[in-house]
Amino acid sequence: MSSEPVITAAGSAIATGGPAPGGSQPVRVAHLGGDRFDINIRGHIIRTDQPVGNGGEDTGPTPTELFIASLAGCVAFYARRYLQRHDLPTEGLAVEADFEMGSRPARVARINVHLTIPDGVPAERREALLAVASHCTVHNSLTSVPEISVAFAGDSGWPNANS
Repeated sequence: MSSEPVITAAGSAIATGGPAPGGSQPVRVAHLGGDRFDINIRGHIIRTDQPVGNGGEDTGPTPTELFIASLAGCVAFYARRYLQRHDLPTEGLAVEADFEMGSRPARVARINVHLTIPDGVPAERREALLAVASHCTVHNSLTSVPEISVAFAGDSGWPNANS
């Protein structure tokens, strides 16, 4: 992994190569106009937008779709690691997720995650595989709700605020 700094959209440098001490690195979101935003995560750029029918230009997934994708990706990662650790096949592993929206407050009300396991995974390993995949970091973060703080940048309560 590289430890070269990445220049963010705001022009500040951040180190790459994994989380900083304390477990995280900043995620920077820059407005591009309309409903388009670029999200910079360790130098990786992800575009978000809204569908045309919702007033956007559909140049990327919605933040809610990325949220669901994060869960599906985490489940897939944990499943693959389980299969690898037990010398089981990984070819054909897939995860599909869908969701239903709720209101008052606006939120994702239901998420369905479906794991397709590779041929050759013995029946006696399925329950353990499902248990591991069901306890990925993103899933755990949804079931043990994290504390969330939203504040203006530079406020004294903001972690790493400019003093």
